Amino acid sequence: MSVPDYMQCAEDHQSLLVAVQPVGVVSEENFFRIYKRISSVSQISVRDSQRVLYIRYRHHYPPENNEWGDFQTHRKVVGLITITDCFSAKDWPQTFEKFHVQKEIYGSTLYDSRLFVFGLQGEITEQPRTDVAFYPNYEDCEAVEKRIEDFIESLFIVLESKRLDRATDKSGDKIPLLCVPFEKKDFVGLDTDSRHYKKRCQGRMRKHVGDLCLQAGMLQDALVHYHMSVELLRSVNDFLWLGAALEGLCSASVIYHYPGGTGGKTGARKLHGGSLPAEAANRHRPGALTTNGINPDTSAEIGRAKNCLSPEDIIDKYKEAISYYSKYKNAGVIELEACVKAVRVLAIQKRSMEASEFLQNAVYINLRQLSEEEKIQRYSILSELYELIGFHRKSAFFKRVAAMQCVAPSISEPGWRACYKLLLETLPGYSLSLDPKDFSKGTHRGWAAVQMRLLHELVYASRRMGNPALSVRHLSFLLQTMLDFLSDQEKKDVTQSLENYTCKCPGTMEILTLPGGPSLPPVPFTKLPIVRRVKLLNLPASLRPQKMKSLLGQNVSTKSPFIYSPIIAHNRGEERNKKIDFQWVQGDVCEVQLMVYNPMPFELRVENMGLLTSGVDFESLPAALSLPAESGLYPVTLVGVPQTTGMITVNGYHTAVFGVFSDCLLDNLPGVKTSGSTVEVIPALPRLQISTSLPRSAHSLQPSSGDEISTNVSVQLYNGETQQLVIKLENIGMEPLEKLEVTSKLLTTKEKLYGDLLSWNLEETLAQFPLQPGKVATFVLNIKVKLDFSCQENLLQDVSDDGISVSGFPLCSPFRQVVRPRVESKPANAPEGGKPGDPSHVKTLEAILNFKYSGGPGHVEGYYRNLSLGLHVEAEPSVFFTRVTTLPATSTRQCHLLLDVFNSTEHELTVSARGNEELILHAGECQRMAIQVDKFNFESFPEFPGEKGQPANPKQLEEERQEARGLEIDSKLDVHWRIPSLKRTGEASVEGLLNQLVLEHLQLAPLQWDVLVDGQPCDCEAAACRVGDPVRLEVRLTNRSPRSVGPFALTVAPFQDHQNGVHNYDLHDAVSFVGSSTFYLDAVQPSGQAACLGALLFLYTGDFFLHIRFHQDSASKELPPSWVCLPSVHVRALEAQA
Repeated sequence: MSVPDYMQCAEDHQSLLVAVQPVGVVSEENFFRIYKRISSVSQISVRDSQRVLYIRYRHHYPPENNEWGDFQTHRKVVGLITITDCFSAKDWPQTFEKFHVQKEIYGSTLYDSRLFVFGLQGEITEQPRTDVAFYPNYEDCEAVEKRIEDFIESLFIVLESKRLDRATDKSGDKIPLLCVPFEKKDFVGLDTDSRHYKKRCQGRMRKHVGDLCLQAGMLQDALVHYHMSVELLRSVNDFLWLGAALEGLCSASVIYHYPGGTGGKTGARKLHGGSLPAEAANRHRPGALTTNGINPDTSAEIGRAKNCLSPEDIIDKYKEAISYYSKYKNAGVIELEACVKAVRVLAIQKRSMEASEFLQNAVYINLRQLSEEEKIQRYSILSELYELIGFHRKSAFFKRVAAMQCVAPSISEPGWRACYKLLLETLPGYSLSLDPKDFSKGTHRGWAAVQMRLLHELVYASRRMGNPALSVRHLSFLLQTMLDFLSDQEKKDVTQSLENYTCKCPGTMEILTLPGGPSLPPVPFTKLPIVRRVKLLNLPASLRPQKMKSLLGQNVSTKSPFIYSPIIAHNRGEERNKKIDFQWVQGDVCEVQLMVYNPMPFELRVENMGLLTSGVDFESLPAALSLPAESGLYPVTLVGVPQTTGMITVNGYHTAVFGVFSDCLLDNLPGVKTSGSTVEVIPALPRLQISTSLPRSAHSLQPSSGDEISTNVSVQLYNGETQQLVIKLENIGMEPLEKLEVTSKLLTTKEKLYGDLLSWNLEETLAQFPLQPGKVATFVLNIKVKLDFSCQENLLQDVSDDGISVSGFPLCSPFRQVVRPRVESKPANAPEGGKPGDPSHVKTLEAILNFKYSGGPGHVEGYYRNLSLGLHVEAEPSVFFTRVTTLPATSTRQCHLLLDVFNSTEHELTVSARGNEELILHAGECQRMAIQVDKFNFESFPEFPGEKGQPANPKQLEEERQEARGLEIDSKLDVHWRIPSLKRTGEASVEGLLNQLVLEHLQLAPLQWDVLVDGQPCDCEAAACRVGDPVRLEVRLTNRSPRSVGPFALTVAPFQDHQNGVHNYDLHDAVSFVGSSTFYLDAVQPSGQAACLGALLFLYTGDFFLHIRFHQDSASKELPPSWVCLPSVHVRALEAQA
């Protein structure tokens, strides 16, 4: 026997072998359709008996194996069923003849045979025949199963007769010697009468009868015969047949212990009575096996158990039998099959290590020269058996050997498909999966070197199959999952091979379905490059949408009076991985930053890298990048444009590397840090771009609020100068710009700024709205620098008032005096740009102009954008007021303001005040200018309430009052400077110069005294009168203070000024009073007036002055001196008219 049956199991010893074969030309489909129906009748209950007959069908069985039928009867073909097509009566004789020829092949062992004829109709079919069945076609053949049952019953009759014939002890008859084929020549010439020979014959026959009993369903009898056979054969050292007897004993014991079978699903036995309840089956068939294989007949059970081997003894007897088989070279197939049967029994007993010993023995059993197909079958069965006992890697090893055998060099047409299929089946044994997700979970499982070898073989096999897509998929899988185990050279080789494959067939993300095999999931290159961090970026500060404050924002719900709220903290933890707290805008370019690195030892070119999103229509703008070898972390920004509104989720990114297109999802990336992947997309907003003629500033403003400045410009101005800046507003978006608000903010500065640095008129700009896409509007901004004009250091020599007289100048003209600057006061080695008072020091002012704009659908939803323009203003000093003093004027309602003006520029400069001539100052020159001004009624200024109705700080109120006074004085003075060479002009403010004393001199007294001579005020000009005419004198008091004043007593004292410092008050002969020289005023209420009258008579001509003074004991002592200051009265007495 040379062809092993690897599917055999121990319970096959009780089955009858029936060959089912076609005769003539029968289509494979039709044959196997009938074969399937025939093989469904695998066991039947023997009529009028509790025995069950098992049938084993084979559609192919080598005749040489049939010669071993005496050695083990289950190897003998006892039944033959042939299937043929015959469509005409004239073909019937030839067909029947073929049937007889087919019977002759197994003629010596056949018990019975049948011929199933399909397609023949007519008289021939009506003739009654037991060995032939006619059917019109393959569909109309319902009686096939019934015919098979009848056929099996006929086989049983023959079997039973043979059993009875052989089992009957006929002492007078000579027992024939049963032999295997290779023994026949060895027994020629032996003494047949010797006791040894007879024992051999008896032992072999007893073993043969045991086989027949086992096939006939008589398990107890079979066990008895096997035991007797073992004793007889052991006594004569008939080892081959002793092994067979032991194997038969093992098989019978296995059938008893394991009624469900040992062959797995294919060899599982249908237990008799399985279609009925166990109790019913037992009642109808006494002595039948129950569902658990225990015979309820106690006496039979005791006898059976006595002869049956225990599970442990079964294996020992198998080992012994195999050791006997191994003594015979020609029994290699028997030995191999016995090993396989023992392994199946051990698998049920879960004794894997012992099973592996049997299998290891089977591997080394030397059979004849096997064909390549037989080798493939042998290795495949070994693989299945190793899998059965849980040796998965060993199973995979033999499966791979079988795969390699499919494409052995000796095969003219290698079976690459079979090789590929077998290689796929080896993957689980090597802890290898074709799903890359299984390799992203924890540590690597399996031997990487073996796995890489196997993957390379899959790549080669798929290429030889003519399926380049499979080659690309497996090579991509190798590169993705085994990257950490590849050497630098191997990485280069694999990528080069992959590029060669993808030139013909690019790698895709489609699932590859193999015909009749598994599906290959896509392999995204998540390690080429490796991504370590994914961060969704907020829009630039100038493009970030903000919610209108007038609308209730979502932040209200998160406010809590508690410092820590576990509910809010929990919600924030959930949102961290879901929604991000900023928004993207429909139609605007959005960015996602990836931190990647290249693990390859060469430059990695990534093409077509873009974002994968869901929730919103998103136009991804692919990028191409080149990463240097082993680059380390490298930032990559991927961009795209959301086309609709809603919640958008960034699921991952797609790449094209080495010709393989990959969709890499963030959920499948291990170790990726992300602060969230979902963001809200709000409706579209316009985009504003601003441009100016000013140069960009090298200084980038950093506001404390954290606002970002989109554009920074710088401008250089002289202190007091105003410059008009034209800003162009261009709508570069796709939505109309409908709303615009402009605000400004002065950044923190140490310098005192008077007035607003920035001012504008927005109505002219808004008249150009709505601003359509692509259109430009203009916005005019006034930049006015007005810093402190006082010089805090004594840079100049004080201007002495001694020796200066105002008598030679008209009181309405400016008072001028050239003063030489004290240049030597500054050390020669002093650093440039000294202290704040240094005229050469350039002051810096920084301000932000904020444009708040909106329009389009985003405006409807209550969103707007901010665009900020940073202004860096360098203020150079123009003029300084080094000293400010006052001189009284002839009128109590006026005074002279004296200003020492210093030109700190390098150019000639002119200074002018309202109503005064220009004063020319050379570079570094200081001059004094006098300005006659009307005094101010500061008490009429409104009060400054505190902010938000809160009581104001008294100190702050005083500062605000002083600022208001300074502003009022400055507006009246209207001091301007001009640099003719540069054609630049500006203001010169005295707001920061006026101290309390100067303010008091410039302030109108709360008590206003007016003196009238003949009804005419005499404040500035001299009043004229005639000698001898009485002159009416009236003194009026206006109370502008908040309290009541008076009463007052006034005395009028006339005198003459001799212009040499001598005043003559002894004028009794020159001036006479008409009435008393003392005037009385009653108490005057607030805002009230009072007057007193008198008269004088001048007796001589000349210039007379009237000095009006208060009585010392009057109420004037309680008031400040400035409140009781009366003007001096100048009266010129002329000659009386004739």
